[in-house]
Amino acid sequence: MTPTLVRQHLPSAGHTFRADLGARARDWSEIQERMLVPLYEAVYERLEVGPATRLLGLGCGSGLALLMATSRGAAVAGVEASSPERLALARERLLPEARGTRAGAGTRLVEGAPGDAADDGTAPYTLVTAFEPIGGLAGDSEGLGELLGSATPLAERGAPVALVGWGPPERCATSSVLRVATKLADPLRGTGSWRPARRDDLEEVAQRAGLRPDGSGRVSCPFGYADLGSALKGLLSTGLFDAAIEATDRAQVDKEVTEALHPYQRRDGTVWMPNVFRYLVARVP
Repeated sequence: MTPTLVRQHLPSAGHTFRADLGARARDWSEIQERMLVPLYEAVYERLEVGPATRLLGLGCGSGLALLMATSRGAAVAGVEASSPERLALARERLLPEARGTRAGAGTRLVEGAPGDAADDGTAPYTLVTAFEPIGGLAGDSEGLGELLGSATPLAERGAPVALVGWGPPERCATSSVLRVATKLADPLRGTGSWRPARRDDLEEVAQRAGLRPDGSGRVSCPFGYADLGSALKGLLSTGLFDAAIEATDRAQVDKEVTEALHPYQRRDGTVWMPNVFRYLVARVP
């Protein structure tokens, strides 16, 4: 988990649904974001992230992935355009004046495009990460391509770029829950609706961005929640169900998502959904 599991997308049709973006950001930070920690660790281990790393995180969200990089000694910068509420939480975690931070004084967090993270007079970035998985929203790969187009000029030649996508639906238990979003949002199908990940999604994005693929991997990232209520909050914090809420109402979405979660509830009340995510390492030409 931009890092976001899916990019927030508020539907343009209708005017009845207004999300509490502050509460959503807190739910993301406290519940959902941690689900992709195994993925972050796998990528950082493979790319030997450490004190020599200058990392640019695209769609940094509330900053957990960046915080993990700073714990390895990396200098980090993050950009977040879709959720200023998540970025505010990242600043609490990462800026030097924040209590208990492990980030260095060189940490930069900006709201906007990658170009806003350019730091004149310093060396280019040695690693770019896009930890927000594609294969969750229709059209999300196009948005990632645009981000990469503006980010890669800030990186040194040969620098790795880490891209992330959902694994095959048959290996992602969460897929059965995400289908609820498409079913309920049928009148608004298109951008904002769920779609299953395709095998070559990441390679296609890298190719369009002019990057050279240089290896890939798969990582198990189970989604675990204390109870059904926590699972519902975490999943809705992704923004993937906004179109469904717009097409029906919040109560209907809550009911159907909760029903879809029941097969994954254990006897002790916890919810456990095994998932596999895929990452691609590409190189800046």
